[in-house]
Amino acid sequence: MRYYLRKVVFYLLAGWIAITLNFFLPRMVKGNPVQVIIAKTQRLAPLPPEARHALELQFGQTHEPLIVQYVSYLQHIFTGNFGLSVTYYPSPVVDVIGQALPWTLGLVGIATVISYIVGLLFGSYIGWRRGSWLDSLVPVSTFLSAIPYFWLALILVYIFGVNLQWFPVTGGYDNTVMPGFTWDFIGSVIYYGLLPAFTIVLASVTSQVLAARNMMVSTMAEDYVVTARAKGLRPGRVFGSYAMRNALLPSITGFAISLGFIVNGSVVTESVFSYPGVGYTLIQAVENDDYPLMQALFLIITLAVLGANFVADIIYGVIDPRTRIAS
Repeated sequence: MRYYLRKVVFYLLAGWIAITLNFFLPRMVKGNPVQVIIAKTQRLAPLPPEARHALELQFGQTHEPLIVQYVSYLQHIFTGNFGLSVTYYPSPVVDVIGQALPWTLGLVGIATVISYIVGLLFGSYIGWRRGSWLDSLVPVSTFLSAIPYFWLALILVYIFGVNLQWFPVTGGYDNTVMPGFTWDFIGSVIYYGLLPAFTIVLASVTSQVLAARNMMVSTMAEDYVVTARAKGLRPGRVFGSYAMRNALLPSITGFAISLGFIVNGSVVTESVFSYPGVGYTLIQAVENDDYPLMQALFLIITLAVLGANFVADIIYGVIDPRTRIAS
């Protein structure tokens, strides 16, 4: 129980520090949302003082003491009030994120889970059959994992999108289809997401194969695996119950961290394909100096990573008692 209590206290403290930094850091840089909008509109006509004051009220710009602003900021977090977006003005930030998040969770989430399952199972089997022809696939995995993801995505776009024209290269769905829970729209979303998902799986699965293969090779040299084989247990039981179960333990933390970063989206993927997810929205926010949107996205990403790590620590403590004892 002490192990779990320490984890809860640690992650609560880490979450509070992340929230506090997310409050102070934007206030340490020059500029604010009101100045950004004024800079964009002053070419048309200078804003009167009344309009500037109205904008300051809309974006929550006050001249109150910093501690008062901090308490108000904490209250707004729990009510989901992150202010207005400069890029999509006058839409609230929470609405902008709410529209982008399902696209990212659907694309990056499914692709990440598939890449981990395929990579871990295939890599473990290659390690189990070490010395067979399967080992010849390891250099291929090493070569693919060394290619920068940006280049890999562009190559696949050029081959399958431009030359063969099998898949569309931009957007999340066909603009001629009306969004809704219809088969036409769902089929269009799946069709547009196939190539981006394939690039994520191909870029991620190679590193998982290498990691799982090396862990399996290391685990097979452990005494309990050698003993199980010497006792004449079936190879399938030794592989599933002794070798693979222990070889995959270190991958749990990496998998949990990857799940946390799913919220961030694959920025490169969504940029290459102009996919309307969180990563694409984050780039738009940076290009337009949209501080409220950036602040909310950074906070959500940080809390998602902390939450995923917390779940991983809890699961790790359950399936491996040595972790609790060592703590």
